[in-house]
Amino acid sequence: MLHPKLRTLTNKIRDKKLREKVIELLENPTFEIDGKIYAGLPLEISPAGLSHHHCYQGGYLEHVVSSANMALALCNTIEKIYGGKVNRDLVIAGILLHDIFKPITYTVNKNGSYGKTSLADYMDHLSIVISELVRKGFPLEVIHIVSAHHGEYGPIRPRTVEALICHLADLTDSRLDNEILSAARFLARRAVGEELFGLTSKEAFEIIHSKSVEGWEGVAKTVEKIMSKRKTRKA
Repeated sequence: MLHPKLRTLTNKIRDKKLREKVIELLENPTFEIDGKIYAGLPLEISPAGLSHHHCYQGGYLEHVVSSANMALALCNTIEKIYGGKVNRDLVIAGILLHDIFKPITYTVNKNGSYGKTSLADYMDHLSIVISELVRKGFPLEVIHIVSAHHGEYGPIRPRTVEALICHLADLTDSRLDNEILSAARFLARRAVGEELFGLTSKEAFEIIHSKSVEGWEGVAKTVEKIMSKRKTRKA
């Protein structure tokens, strides 16, 4: 069963055939090669990165939902301000699928941190998703969007408006999360004198807000509250 937030996004795809293909892959994001099936972490608990952004439990889902929100805002800007035309079905499908195979390249270490699977030693998530989208008969326009979502650092740059939207949304959300996590880690170190590992974005925004409202004293109190909650959950 799809997570409700992913289901809400898939329901926005008006083309029935495309919607069904996206749902089918989201419900079973596995990769088979040499007779072995790789399943990976469930989408709802997987991180979306190992160090730079959304590198915590549930980060993948947050990244997809946030990127979709940004992408649809860009669609509104293009249509309502610039008078352009956008195929929103392609945009939503591209956002939903651009990182779909990241979770099968991640594993949970014994200490609770995240690492790479043996599959990641041979293939990256972008190579995997492109091959699977081709194999499953997805439209070329969707395959291009996914192929181009890394922009100048990927195998091809965006050549359509829809691909550009998805690239910018993905890049902006990744950068936003990375900057917020970095800022919150710095504030936590300055306030309590030690590193606060495993920060989520929600915790990071709480720390940053506390600095604006109560200064360094507020940061210290917020960090202590976060650490206390973690101890309670472990107990």
